Amino acid sequence: MSQELGRIERPTAESFAGTRKIFLVPLVFSPSEPPADYVGMLERYWAGVRNQIRRLVERTGPIARIYHEGVFQSGADGVKLIQQINPRSHALIAEYVEADAKVESLEDSELFAESVDWQRCLMAGLTSRKVLDLAVNGYREATRQRFDIMAKRINDTLMPGESAILLIQEEHGIQFPKDIQVFYVSPPALDEIHRWLREREERARRQEEKPAESGSTAEATGA
Repeated sequence: MSQELGRIERPTAESFAGTRKIFLVPLVFSPSEPPADYVGMLERYWAGVRNQIRRLVERTGPIARIYHEGVFQSGADGVKLIQQINPRSHALIAEYVEADAKVESLEDSELFAESVDWQRCLMAGLTSRKVLDLAVNGYREATRQRFDIMAKRINDTLMPGESAILLIQEEHGIQFPKDIQVFYVSPPALDEIHRWLREREERARRQEEKPAESGSTAEATGA
């Protein structure tokens, strides 16, 4: 079960000897050119993540492994892929890679590509119910298999006594082995980001409703 970082009662490295630990970092919405009001939130979020992980490392021991959603290569190739996928993630892990932490392959490349393709189909605005159901079911199954593979790869590579950073979407479906302690890294800025995204979605929804409301008003007045 995940633990909130703020609830940790100053553990020592000795108290975690022999246990496997994952510091789970939620991957938040990070466009290449974020809106001006969102930039500060992103900077505060990643600074908070960095500080919380450093405190965990001080109390529980060094980082040995790094896992990142969308990464299907290990070692130096995995580091390069993280830099391409998410420069902010790369900036976070750089100091641990320099200290000999290893990036591990988390994904199966073909299954990841299948999941992305199904998602693109769903975003295309399908009109056939049959095709829509096919895309939904395909996406769900590919996603389920992805999470199963992630759990297995973590279990196979994270050794007793080691700590790891896992960067992944908040709505992941990984079932972690019972002997792995998962610490959910949650800086205060994460709540800011959640609120900003909710408000953004609400504004978009209102914009979509405006044409329909205008049309109804025009019909009622006989315009």
